[in-house]
Amino acid sequence: MIASVRGPVRHVGLDHLVVEVGGVGLLLHTTPATAADARVGQDVTLESTLVVREESLTLYGFADTAAKALFEQLQTVSGVGPRLAMAMLAVHTPDAVRSALAHGDLVALTKVPGIGRKSAERLVLELKDKILAVGLDPTAPGTSSTGTSGSDAVTGQVRDALQGLGWTTKQADTALAAVAEDGAPTDVAALLRATLRELGR
Repeated sequence: MIASVRGPVRHVGLDHLVVEVGGVGLLLHTTPATAADARVGQDVTLESTLVVREESLTLYGFADTAAKALFEQLQTVSGVGPRLAMAMLAVHTPDAVRSALAHGDLVALTKVPGIGRKSAERLVLELKDKILAVGLDPTAPGTSSTGTSGSDAVTGQVRDALQGLGWTTKQADTALAAVAEDGAPTDVAALLRATLRELGR
């Protein structure tokens, strides 16, 4: 098990980082917010989880142990795999996910692509007591956000990232248009955060 990764960032993607460890570049899937905080050449330390499948080894990286623990806990629920767990952390902060589970906020949970009402109810049923047993931060922030960019290339990258997270092209375009009305940023990461915030409303 690769429990953590530390080293210089060699590449920053919309939802992943490549970190050099001992001369080897490791690709870690992250939330857009975690990726946006990294810079090429910067040393980072990420908590990590290695997901082993018959056909693949996939590494997921997190800014702290709390996000990693929640990622692993979400997957104890039937029907929730690493992709869906990561989508939940991309749409909401870890504290917001815990709060939604503890309070049975189905509306917040169903804002995540791939989670319908029945899935949300199952998540609450199986995790509510576990979340409450640990306790909640009453000042927990809400969902994560992103800013937009004016260039077609940047917009296209953000649209692709949103589709990869489970939204349809129409949903992505509607959110991008709404963000553009408020003056879209020119940075990919900022646009992605703003669009995620729009989709989370």
